Amino acid sequence: MLTAERRRSIMQTLQRDGKVLASELSKTLRVSEDTIRRDLRELAAAGLLQRVHGGALPRSPAAASFTTRQQQATGAKAAIAEAAIQLIRQNQVIILDGGTTPLQLAQHLPQDLRATVITHSPPIAQALADYAAIEVIVVGGKLYKHSMVAVGAATVEAFHNIRADLCFLGIYSMHPDVGISTIDLEESYVKRAIIASAAEVVALVSSEKLGTASPYIIGPVSELTHLVTERSVPDEVLAPYRTRGITIVRG
Repeated sequence: MLTAERRRSIMQTLQRDGKVLASELSKTLRVSEDTIRRDLRELAAAGLLQRVHGGALPRSPAAASFTTRQQQATGAKAAIAEAAIQLIRQNQVIILDGGTTPLQLAQHLPQDLRATVITHSPPIAQALADYAAIEVIVVGGKLYKHSMVAVGAATVEAFHNIRADLCFLGIYSMHPDVGISTIDLEESYVKRAIIASAAEVVALVSSEKLGTASPYIIGPVSELTHLVTERSVPDEVLAPYRTRGITIVRG
């Protein structure tokens, strides 16, 4: 089998099964595990998968710029946002993470909502400026342009001093076994601090990010209290998250 054919077969297996194991691929494709590991390295370098111990997982497709992502799947993101809003109560302290789906949530909040919203996302702060009854607290730091959020030691320290009722977490990658992950180390530190600062943690996850992995682990999915996703996501995809005690909300 030619190298290109072998790698195409690996990607087809990954798409079908949601993961690949080097030992199984070695047997199926009748090549050494060293050859399979080399294939996985090359495919990972091309951004086609995420290597993990013993094999690989799908990689999140959320690699486009923030501006481009704002134009993608807007209907699905709006539906997720509207479903997530049902979890909010009056007079709560809420942390709103960055990302295009959390931005949709900010844009769809009820005009009569009374709340304190803390965010490290300039676009979200701007979206909340016209809400008369929402007090907006902006956490600063170095701007991470891909997600349009502040990151860094000062950002992490600010969230360590907050005790919120709930947070809404933007998700880059999520896998029931690997956990919640992202592509930027500094952003992973900030997201960990956000999770630790909230009594309830709500993940806003579009369907294409479920079952994927990225280089930097934020934490296990068991740290979530709720997962809000699209109505069309099959039950079998969501079952591993339910077994970990997470409440599933469909938009």
